[in-house]
Amino acid sequence: MSFSSTVKEELSRQLTTARHCQIAEMAAILSLCGRVKISASDHFAIAIHTENLAVARKYFTLLKKTFNINTDVLIRQGLLPARSRTYVVAVREHEDALRVLQAAKLLDANGEIAEDLSLVHNVIVQNTCCRRAFIRGAFLAAGSISDPEKFYHFEITCASMGKAKQLQGLMASFGIDARIVLRKRYFVVYVKEGSQIVDLLNIMEAPVALMELENIRIVKEMRNTVNRKVNCETANINKTVSAAVKQMEDIRYICDTVGLESLPDNLKEMAKMRLERPEATLKELGEALEPPVGKSGVNHRLRKLSLIAQDIRERS
Repeated sequence: MSFSSTVKEELSRQLTTARHCQIAEMAAILSLCGRVKISASDHFAIAIHTENLAVARKYFTLLKKTFNINTDVLIRQGLLPARSRTYVVAVREHEDALRVLQAAKLLDANGEIAEDLSLVHNVIVQNTCCRRAFIRGAFLAAGSISDPEKFYHFEITCASMGKAKQLQGLMASFGIDARIVLRKRYFVVYVKEGSQIVDLLNIMEAPVALMELENIRIVKEMRNTVNRKVNCETANINKTVSAAVKQMEDIRYICDTVGLESLPDNLKEMAKMRLERPEATLKELGEALEPPVGKSGVNHRLRKLSLIAQDIRERS
């Protein structure tokens, strides 16, 4: 099971006891994966279509708990072998469908379909708890989350920019900086920051998935920190080795041309020490001299030797 499916399975079993929150969550599911049918005699029927059994189960439970409505549950198999099943949860009785649509504020004063799920004006998302429930329902209906072992990505797909903006506003009320992008003919509300995805899991009340994601984030951050330190140390080692090789080449060149005896005593001692200890650091070289010399002093003497070798090369 994917991480996204695991999160949805957990959320499908999370059921608030407050009726207003149940209505908010149900409204989100109906808004993002539902369909409303009106017959020639102005009779309403509603249904949601989903490929996720957990979502169908949650919507069925919400209708039963909130309205005690009898629903029809259908399972449709795709025509091709690779196609997955589609679960349909339908309310066919006009009065029942009307009750649901009115409670979800999907009907205006004239009984016309008019979806207004905005943060400010709609009563079903004015309470903080209801906004949590609505985001949870939206994710169940049309959301996905990537495997955090690979990368961080949370998204909810909306059929219109209006719905995407409303959902973005709901997330913003919790401090989530969600973005919107057009993908084919859908508007996708997405978050890529790992810490904000953790916050979203907390908002939707998925503690098990939250802890799993946090554990993965900790391991990844530790791994990245170790890799950075190893890369830094490797770079420093390579730099030190390259410098030591160059110093040895310069000293040997001086030996083969004018000889070390032509050097001042401090440089001659430095040259011999470097030849004897090619792998030593500047600090170790300085401690081995008599009297000991600091790193800056060792570096100064080695630079002088390199300048002498360069001068000899230029005069040759």
